[in-house]
Amino acid sequence: MKVICQKSQLLRGINTVSKAVSNKTTMTILECILIETEDNQIKLTANDTELGIETIIDGEIVTPGKIALEAKIFSEIIKKLPESDIILETEANGNTSIHCEQLHCNIMGRPGDDFAHLPEISRENKITVSQYDLKEVIRQTIFSVSDNENNKLMTGELLNIKDNMLTVTSLDGHRISVRKIELSDSYEETEIIVPGKTLQEISKILPGEAKDSVNLYITDKHILFEFENTLVVSRLLEGKFYNINQMLSTDYETKITVNKMDLLRCLDRSTLFVKESDKKPIILKIESEKMELMISSEIGSMRDQLMLEKEGKDLTIGFNPKFLVDALRVIDEEEITIYMINSIAPCIIRDENASYLYLILPINVNNSVY
Repeated sequence: MKVICQKSQLLRGINTVSKAVSNKTTMTILECILIETEDNQIKLTANDTELGIETIIDGEIVTPGKIALEAKIFSEIIKKLPESDIILETEANGNTSIHCEQLHCNIMGRPGDDFAHLPEISRENKITVSQYDLKEVIRQTIFSVSDNENNKLMTGELLNIKDNMLTVTSLDGHRISVRKIELSDSYEETEIIVPGKTLQEISKILPGEAKDSVNLYITDKHILFEFENTLVVSRLLEGKFYNINQMLSTDYETKITVNKMDLLRCLDRSTLFVKESDKKPIILKIESEKMELMISSEIGSMRDQLMLEKEGKDLTIGFNPKFLVDALRVIDEEEITIYMINSIAPCIIRDENASYLYLILPINVNNSVY
């Protein structure tokens, strides 16, 4: 094989597919990127058997062929090359030469036939989503995906498509995130659980233009994302997701409306006084038209006050400040509304149309003294 392409094109392709290169495997072929010429195109592929990414780059094909190159060394070499044309040339024994201006180096590759190609996904039923919308709903929910592999379902997000509405849900045992967006067309009801890792990587490589779209194709075991010159195939998580409707309530005893940025700045400051392993809550003491925020730890203490609008009862309640910060950072509104029942029931942050909803469990503050 011999191909010629711009460094910027090759590096874009490497950066895109590298997100599906396996870091922990006994199969060394999964640590490789496959470069192959197909239908007069240069295609790069990586596949860790759970997530696979394929992308097309521009370039000139002098001699067709394919080679699998160890991703880490190949990527590092290309990053350090001058901004110029790169010539990749392989020999029958797998030796691959890389030319760029005066530079010439060699690395050993592996036969392309050893590489595990992406599974074939039926393209019959297409669901189209705006790139911008998909990137946004991932950003606004991914932080509450669990990283605990002991509970596999919590490491993914529920995607529910019904009529012209896409609802994305994640939870980690301490909080729930729900985000709804309207689609341009209506579809039959579909419900799948997509691994959080897949959605994180999709979010990183999606350009996110509102005028551009992503096509989704779903089978019993896989989901395919198709956009521009890139395909991403992921296994789905098996099982039935939690019925979060049983956990959500429209009842409340206290409702507050507060400026989001003022609250976020205050909460952000409070995290300075909490170590990551510490369970110290920030205490919200809500009275009349003000809220006092207090936190105390071995590092120090902080007390602050915000003005707000309140309906219902006065209330004192405590939360992990990071959980509140994570939710507020992805809400775009100037003001937010928080609904609470009592000091031991979850609070819910949502807008009137419930296009977003964040449920956060409180921390017991009975033994805290201020």
